[in-house]
Amino acid sequence: MPNTKIMIKTVSENKSRRYYFCRTLFILLFLFLPGMIFSQETITGILYSDNKPVSITIKDGIITGIKKLKKLPAGDEGLIIAPGLIDNQVNGFAGVSFTFGGGTLSGDDVKKATEELWKAGVTTYLPTLTTNSHELLLKNFSVLGKLKDDPALLGSIPGFHLEGPFISPVDGYRGAHPLMHVRKPDWKEFLTLNKAAGNGIIHVTIAPEVEGAMDFIDKCKAAGIVVALGHHNGNAQQVTEAIDRGARIATHLGNGCANMINRHINPLWPQLSDDRLMISIIGDGFHLNPEEIRVFYKVKGPEKTIITSDVTSFASLNPGKYITEEGETIELTPEGMLRYPAQNVLYGSASPVKKGVVNVMKVTGCSLAEAIRMTSFNPAKLYGLDDRGEIAKGKRADIILFKLINDEMVIKKTYVRGNLVYKE
Repeated sequence: MPNTKIMIKTVSENKSRRYYFCRTLFILLFLFLPGMIFSQETITGILYSDNKPVSITIKDGIITGIKKLKKLPAGDEGLIIAPGLIDNQVNGFAGVSFTFGGGTLSGDDVKKATEELWKAGVTTYLPTLTTNSHELLLKNFSVLGKLKDDPALLGSIPGFHLEGPFISPVDGYRGAHPLMHVRKPDWKEFLTLNKAAGNGIIHVTIAPEVEGAMDFIDKCKAAGIVVALGHHNGNAQQVTEAIDRGARIATHLGNGCANMINRHINPLWPQLSDDRLMISIIGDGFHLNPEEIRVFYKVKGPEKTIITSDVTSFASLNPGKYITEEGETIELTPEGMLRYPAQNVLYGSASPVKKGVVNVMKVTGCSLAEAIRMTSFNPAKLYGLDDRGEIAKGKRADIILFKLINDEMVIKKTYVRGNLVYKE
C-alpha cells in the first residue's frame, strides 16, 4: 500500500510551487510589461458637442469610456475633442493625384497622402478618381485596391469614389473633366474597374440625363453602391426618377454646373426640393458664395448636408500656373483658388475639408456640433460606417484635438484607431 502521507505532501508542495511561480510571473509582467496588459489611454479636453470638460478612455483602438468632468486637470491645454473628419471627395493631396500623373500612382504615394491628411484632421476618406481613360483608371484602381486594407493605413480608406466618366459632356456641366474621356454609363466597364479596386468602389457620381443612366443606377443600388448625381443637367423629371431608383446624394451641389443657366429650368431646384436627396457642398469659400451656402443649408439642414473638400494634389503647392498631364493649364491663385482658365471654372480645391468646417460655421451660424455632424456623422451614416463618425462608447477611436484660431481649425493631435498618428 503506497504511503499516502508522502503523496499528500508531494501534491501540496507542487501546488505551492505553481502558486508562487504564477504570482511571481504576474508581478514581473505588471512591473515590466504594463503596455501588454493595459493598452489603455485617457484623453481630456473640451467635448465639441456641448463645450464641457470630458475624459475619454481608449483601449485597443476603441472608445471604452466617456466621463464628464467638473474641470480639466491642471496643465491641460483645453483642446476641443471631436471625431475625426470624413472626406468623401479627395482627388489627391500633398502632390499626390489619384487619377492623373500618367498612371504612376504608387503605394508610397497613397501612404504619403494619407499621412498628410491625418495632419489636417481627416481620419477617413474616399480616394476619388475622376474622368479619364479606362486604362489609367484601371491601373490606379489596381494600386488603390491592393492598399485599402494595408495595416499601415489603419482603416482610413473604407472605399473609393468614382466621379465620372459617366457624366454630361456639355461644357460647364462637365467642369474640368476632359471631354475626350467622357462616355456613356457602361456596367461591364464599371465591373472591371471595381474588380481592380478589390470591389472597393462605394460611391459613383453620374449624370441622370445621359443614355443608360437609369439602368446603371438600378444596378448600383442592387450592389449596395451609393449613387450621386453630379456634373449633370438633368431636368426635374430625370432627377426625380434617379432618386426613385436609388440616387441618394448630390455631388458638390452648385458646382459641376454651367455658368449660365435658365432661372426656372435647371438642375438645382429639383435636387434642393426633394427631401430624399442629401447634398454635399464644398465650403472652401471659393466654390460657393456665402448666400448659396446659407440657402442650401436652410433647405437641407445639418441632417441632409455633407461638407466635402474636392481637394486635389495642388493643395500643397505654391501659387502659380501649372500644366497637367493632359496639357491643360491650371492656375493656383495667391488666395488659394484653383482655376481652369480655359472654361472659366474651378479645378477642384486646394484646401482640406477642415477649412470648409469653419467657413460653413461662419456663413450659416451653425454650431460646431452641427458642422462636425456634417463632416463626420453624416458621411459615416451614408456609407454604413457604423464604427466611426462620432464620440461614443464602442466606436473607433478616430479622434482629433484642435483649437479654433482666427477662423482656422488648428489640428494639434490626431488619433486613428487609437494610434496617435499626428502631434503638432
